[in-house]
Amino acid sequence: MPFRPRYTGLIDKYRDRLPVHDDTRIISLGEGNTPLIRLSNIPRELGKEVDIYVKYEGLNPTGSFKDRGMTMAVTKAVADGSRAVICASTGNTSASAAAYAARAGITAFVLIPEGKIALGKLAQAMIHGAVVLQIRGNFDEGMRLVKEVGQSSPVTIVNSINPFRLQGQKTAAFEIVEELGRAPDYHCLPVGNAGNITAHWIGYCEYSAASGDHVTEACAFCKGHCSYAGGAVVGNRPKMVGYQAAGSAPFLRGEMVDNPETVATAIRIGHPQSWDYAWKVNQESGGWFDECSDEEILAAQKMLTEKEGIFCEPASATSLAGAMRDIKSGKIPEGSSIVCTLTGHGLKDPDTAIKQCTEGVLTVDAKLEPVRKAIEGNLA
Repeated sequence: MPFRPRYTGLIDKYRDRLPVHDDTRIISLGEGNTPLIRLSNIPRELGKEVDIYVKYEGLNPTGSFKDRGMTMAVTKAVADGSRAVICASTGNTSASAAAYAARAGITAFVLIPEGKIALGKLAQAMIHGAVVLQIRGNFDEGMRLVKEVGQSSPVTIVNSINPFRLQGQKTAAFEIVEELGRAPDYHCLPVGNAGNITAHWIGYCEYSAASGDHVTEACAFCKGHCSYAGGAVVGNRPKMVGYQAAGSAPFLRGEMVDNPETVATAIRIGHPQSWDYAWKVNQESGGWFDECSDEEILAAQKMLTEKEGIFCEPASATSLAGAMRDIKSGKIPEGSSIVCTLTGHGLKDPDTAIKQCTEGVLTVDAKLEPVRKAIEGNLA
């Protein structure tokens, strides 16, 4: 019986499409290669003939898509001789930076907004040994401080303004194309800092470009002239659709939002760092931005868990919440293939999940009869 080679991470898999050398020390935790799951029950609930897939990025090593970018950012930081990395974070970036810094044997400094981070994410940053600085302000203020510190201190910034981050994150698009045999018609993502929607578009453009000239203007790394593109793998690109939380939706307001608020803490960002590039993605792909209320986001999260058995954090469910609304209205027509990115695992924010569970835990005596009655009384 032949055995498949051991998977060693996305840099090794896509080395010919990433800015690394043969002798580069790779800092990896086996990230990438996440499942693309076809939904079977929710399309029936919608009563529409559509193929909906979810890219379950919550199954990356630290539980979010950030690991795709962090393996590249920390690999390059180490190659350049850096002894420390720094980031501002709503939670997932801090968890990922802390883990990959620990793997590399360097220090991670993370700035988080006081009282605005899910405990699961805070626990990850702390247990991995990061130096956690809790600021009396929001993510956007933390990001401003990180950029200022990065100009004068010997640390490498690993937020998505680091162009190597998006180089790693583009590989999710490669995986989707390889599994479907083509790009989907629509790719829906939650949008906070807007780096991920940009990275996916870069990946789709690289895989569909016949040459490296004028691939996309949304890539800060190559400025449109891509050394990794050419010899198109597929012939189509998706419409990129970005959904924001209504209380944190600068792309819908047409301007930055100073005090964003939403239950979807991972996208509670009012000043997206990839603002210009995300608008380029919007224009080039023919997609759109929209917003979802917190109620819609939480309802989609619960529906996904109850109908499909997939547990994601609230921000992740924004992609499905928006997609379902646009499918119902016909904006996304029947016959379409849709991929929704689920950016983080539900265990990132267990408190919010538990608050949605209207039926509490049943407590019974440790005897057969009360257990039997409880089971029979709750059979569907």
